[in-house]
Amino acid sequence: MRQFHLNFPKFFSLTLCLMMVAAPLQAGAASRADSKAAVKEQLSHDGLEQRKSKDADLVYARPGASLAGYSKVMLGPVDVAFSKNWDPKRPGSNFRITAEEREEIRSGVANLVRDEFVKALQAKEGYQVVDTAGPDVLKLKVSIIELYVNAPDVATAARTKTYVTSAGEMTLFLEAFDSETGQVLARVVDRQESNIRGGQLSWTNRVMNQSEGELIASGWARKLRKALDKAHAVGKQ
Repeated sequence: MRQFHLNFPKFFSLTLCLMMVAAPLQAGAASRADSKAAVKEQLSHDGLEQRKSKDADLVYARPGASLAGYSKVMLGPVDVAFSKNWDPKRPGSNFRITAEEREEIRSGVANLVRDEFVKALQAKEGYQVVDTAGPDVLKLKVSIIELYVNAPDVATAARTKTYVTSAGEMTLFLEAFDSETGQVLARVVDRQESNIRGGQLSWTNRVMNQSEGELIASGWARKLRKALDKAHAVGKQ
C-alpha cells in the first residue's frame, strides 16, 4: 500500500499557524478564506473529516475509525521545526546563536515532548510504548512546528538576565496511523503559548524554559491519553 505523509513543517506550517491557530492577519477576508480552504484540503485530502473539539485547534478523523482496538503505541522520534521568524541573539550581545546551539534547543524540545508523551501513555499501567507494528499497535507521528523561544538560555560570558511574560510558543502536529496498514486515522493541530506567572514579567532561564515546555507537552499528552481511555471505555460497553 502506498502511504502518503504530509511534509507538514516544510509545506504547510506557516500558513496553518498564521491563518488558523494564531492571531488573524491584517489581510482581507478573501485571502484568509483562501488560506483556510487550502489548510482544510491538505488536512482532509485522504478522506479525513473535521471534528469539533475542545482539546485542540483542529481535529480531523477518519469516518468510522476507532481507537478502541489499540492497546499499544508506536512512537518514533519527535520532529521539531523552528518558526521561520526565529533568529535570536545571544543574551548580552549582538551575536546570533550558533547552529550548534539551535540544534541543542531543537533536540532538547524533541526529547522533552517525547518523554512527556511516553510518561502519560504508560502511566497507571496504561498503553505500552513499543518499537514494532502489530494489529493492536497505534502508530503516532508527533511533530512540533513553529517553535519560538523568546529567551533561549545559551552559554555566555555576560551575566545577563532576560525578563519575559512568555517563554515562547509551539504548535503540535500529530498524525495517528494503523501501524500495520499505514492508514491514517486522525490528524491533530494545536498551538500553545506559555504563560509565565499569569503574564507577569519573570526572569527566564534554562530551567524556566524547560518547565514551560514540559507543561505544554504534558497537556497535549494527557489529552491523547484521555482520547484513548475514552475509546476503550466505549469499546467495552
